Amino acid sequence: MAISRFSKRFGATCVIAAFAVAWWQASARGLVSGFLLPTPQTVLLTGWELVGDGTLAAHVAVSIVRIVAGYLIATALALPLAFLFGISPAAQRAFEPVLEFLRQIPPLAMMPLLILWLGIGETQKIGIIVLACFFPIFLGALGGIAQCDPKLVEVGRACALSRGSILRRIVLPAALPAIVIGLRIALGQGWRALVGAELVASAAGLGYMIVDAEQLARTDIIIVGIFVIGGLGLLADFGMRRLIARTAPWLRERTEITHA
Repeated sequence: MAISRFSKRFGATCVIAAFAVAWWQASARGLVSGFLLPTPQTVLLTGWELVGDGTLAAHVAVSIVRIVAGYLIATALALPLAFLFGISPAAQRAFEPVLEFLRQIPPLAMMPLLILWLGIGETQKIGIIVLACFFPIFLGALGGIAQCDPKLVEVGRACALSRGSILRRIVLPAALPAIVIGLRIALGQGWRALVGAELVASAAGLGYMIVDAEQLARTDIIIVGIFVIGGLGLLADFGMRRLIARTAPWLRERTEITHA
């Protein structure tokens, strides 16, 4: 096991090092314009300047608040709705066409409507993230509930368990691996939606920083923002996986997925 972990880390380190060397060679030798692709040193120096003057920390803090708020709201909406559909086929048949219709619409396509409904403040930005996170959580939970063995539910009824007890003691444990996968996918989708959420009337946030740098032709700042968003997304997913490993270790192998 230890050798396997070492080989994985060594392989990942080699890939990252090869990427950095290829990047440095392409920009330093003029294979790609330095304006379009600054050298790694330039990007690192720019990042250090943004950290030193507090600019990066301010943008990161704003974006994290938006992501956390949107993610929690989406979870609070998606999980109860999935369980309602799981225990009420009539409700699922009634609302499934509408939800399927909404699922096909990209969250960014809803931005003009959300601006009219919610204004251009924080509510609109969080709303975009909610739309991006909702369906992965909802579909993951609904799929997990559908996979629950009906025989176990019948045993629970034979044991005179209430509907709430059946949900808590039988359905929820059976659906938990799929729910966790949905939560992880939704977290990645939320970070993807971040830039779009901060496109309109925003004065702070990583998405705003990237768009503002594009207008100023600061490719180095754009790359810093991209790396920060990717790094924060990786840290968030790593934290979720560590939480799963500590609180529910039996789920760890069943919920290993490719990063969304």
